[in-house]
Order: sequence, then structure tokens, then C-alpha cells
Amino acid sequence: MSIQEHAPEAVHLELFSSSFCGACRRTRGILDTTARLVPSVRVTEINVADDPDAAERVAITATPTVIVRDSHGKQTFRGEGVPNINQVLAATPAALDA
Repeated sequence: MSIQEHAPEAVHLELFSSSFCGACRRTRGILDTTARLVPSVRVTEINVADDPDAAERVAITATPTVIVRDSHGKQTFRGEGVPNINQVLAATPAALDA
């Protein structure tokens, strides 16, 4: 296991997606880039068709939806549609400071 696997995540990016969503693919790439640029970021993808209960618990109404959470699980940002890298990077410090 790498050191990063043992390090606590300061920021958690959740991507709620669906299988045939081109916008979800673009969003996945942006979140992966963010994770490469910010080592304390972890990305989780939840397919709403595979896990409708998870989507319902956080009131997902569209894909892609990105939720940014701090290390305590508190939501610090939520956005529908494809974010740009600057939006995601700007949401990251809010989660780090929370």
C-alpha cells in the first residue's frame, strides 16, 4: 500500500453519475485531475442506477452532480452539470478549512 492510501483524506469529492452520461465522463476527468493536483482529495463515484438509495439520501435530481465534503463529511459545495477545473479547485479550500 502507498503512503497516500494511509493518509486521511481532507476533501472528498462525490460524483453522482449515470451510465450513458457524456457529461458525467467529462466531470470524472475533471475530478481525477483535481485529485492528481491536490493529494488530500479522494474521489468517489456513485452510479444512481446502481445505488438509487444513496442518490435519494442526498436528493440527487440530475447527473452529473458533484458534492464536495470536508474530512468530517460535511457538505461544503454542491453543483449540477459539468464543473470546470477552476470551480472544483476553488471548492477544495473551503472543505480544507472546514
